[in-house]
Amino acid sequence: MHYVDGLECSEFDREVFTELREGGLTCVTVTCGYWGDALESMDSLAAWRDLARDNEDLIGIARTAADIERIAAEGRTAILLGFQNSAFLAGRIRFVELFADLGVRVAQLTYNIQNDIGASCYDDPDSGLTRFGREVVAEMNRVGMAVDLSHVGDRTSIEAIEHSTAPVAITHANAASLVPHRRNKSDEVLKGLAARGGVLGVSGYRNISGPYAESIDAWAEMVARTVDLIGVDHVGIGTDLGRKVTFEHLQWMRQGRWSARPQYGAGSASNPGKQPPLPWFPDTRAFPAKEEALRRYGFDEQSVAAVMGGNWLRFYADVLPQSSDQPSREE
Repeated sequence: MHYVDGLECSEFDREVFTELREGGLTCVTVTCGYWGDALESMDSLAAWRDLARDNEDLIGIARTAADIERIAAEGRTAILLGFQNSAFLAGRIRFVELFADLGVRVAQLTYNIQNDIGASCYDDPDSGLTRFGREVVAEMNRVGMAVDLSHVGDRTSIEAIEHSTAPVAITHANAASLVPHRRNKSDEVLKGLAARGGVLGVSGYRNISGPYAESIDAWAEMVARTVDLIGVDHVGIGTDLGRKVTFEHLQWMRQGRWSARPQYGAGSASNPGKQPPLPWFPDTRAFPAKEEALRRYGFDEQSVAAVMGGNWLRFYADVLPQSSDQPSREE
């Protein structure tokens, strides 16, 4: 059984890496940044190389699907480097390839506000994927960088799905038809994602999970209802776990440098703070309990394996480069 977490925003250190291993994680996508420019983003990637060297007995940075398999076979957790925004591109199309060469394998097109690629889920109106956005999606497809639509507006998401020649991901969100929230995804987006071979990482984050965050069995029900909506082959896990994230970290995530006023992200003025850990999922050591909850709910073994990690591994095999060498634009 492979366990894969489609996205975490944790502040990683050896303790958190140890939790990954104790939870049996095959692979996790980490958040290297939100609002940082190209130089700040390179600093983050350099820091991740230090972390990987200092904790090489526990983790390894993966660039290909084969790397994920190899690192897992060695008894370590594979790390996919990702960003929850495209600010690292600084408006430069050639930076897609440069950051791919540095190991970036997942990038969210927008975060919580419109940028030069498209609109976020909090923008009205959503004007859709820009001309630059179409160039970026095509270049991400070429170099094997997964397109993530988690915080992206619905129209921009639909147009990105249609424009992409590779499957795309929603690494951490839920169905809006189950939990109405602007951070969650319409049935139209989710069905379009599934039709093109993409994967949704179902999240237990309180602000976007509503009553389904109340217990692990309620979470399993949300997974089952999502499977009913888009099929078992397109549902995975994206915890959005924030181990060791402080309120200061949360403020930076939500407002960056673009706002001098409080921004609440998936929260609200009446619910502004960091959400307490879920009693049934305080950290990744609880991944085996998710497997058991799905089995209790009635999932068969093949479906449990697909949701717990198999669907993400298939997605990575479809989207990530076959080798660490980037293809030319003529290929």
